[in-house]
Amino acid sequence: MKAFIENLVQAVVDIPEEVRVEEEQGEAATTYKVHVAPSDLGKAIGKQGRIANAMRVIAKASAMKNKQKVYLEVVGAPGEFGEDGG
Repeated sequence: MKAFIENLVQAVVDIPEEVRVEEEQGEAATTYKVHVAPSDLGKAIGKQGRIANAMRVIAKASAMKNKQKVYLEVVGAPGEFGEDGG
């Protein structure tokens, strides 16, 4: 699933080599945090979040085949806003 999400995001952005996906296992669901280059953040999110929402729908549909629950978060480059995210 992680490689699938990574390929999906790389198809959307201008700098695909900067795409990194972190996987966080939870009790009920798995959260995937997608890190992109700061200049690609707008492309990964899209107008009114449409691209990010479309990627979430595809990831959730793919996970449903295995009866998994996933969440997808699009964030900027790690450390862009400091360690606390703000």
